[in-house]
Amino acid sequence: MPDPTSARASPLRRALFVDRDGTLNPDLHYLKEADRVELYAGVGAGLALAHAHDYLVVCVTNQSGIERGLYTREEVEQIHVRINELLQPYRTQVDAFYYCPHAPESNCRCRKPATGLFEDAQRDLGIDFGPSAILGDRPLDIQAGVRLGLLTALVVPPGHETTLTSEVRSTGVRPDLVASTFLGAVLRVLARG
Repeated sequence: MPDPTSARASPLRRALFVDRDGTLNPDLHYLKEADRVELYAGVGAGLALAHAHDYLVVCVTNQSGIERGLYTREEVEQIHVRINELLQPYRTQVDAFYYCPHAPESNCRCRKPATGLFEDAQRDLGIDFGPSAILGDRPLDIQAGVRLGLLTALVVPPGHETTLTSEVRSTGVRPDLVASTFLGAVLRVLARG
């Protein structure tokens, strides 16, 4: 009979949760073609740095176009494969993708700012929310992070300051960190981590 004192549970890991459209890649509004995916400058370097600092990288994205009939789950998954192909030159990857297929009116548990997908990732991947962070381009990313006690970082690309400032004010949620680029946001997360 095995000795229960000799068995050690594997330690929980920290994660860098990232949004997809508008954060990793330009938001092309209901993107369905994998060959149209481009990554923002600095994404590859930022994710490589996160991995070098022992973060899992987990993408959590709302994809209501599935329920709306604009694209399929298979097309979403092909886009995720393409994102990781584009990250290969940086010797990094997104470790896991979680997506909500529902429209907002479905009131599901998984559509951000709800936290269902994050909880699924926590269970599946052994994540500790305490030292983890979220990086996104919308207040709903920040809201989800606040609900989970994550360090929150908002990426505000040049030219989007007015729109995002208005959205953030209307929600009343304030990010812990703000940066104008993905890489800048990762560097700020790492400085706090």
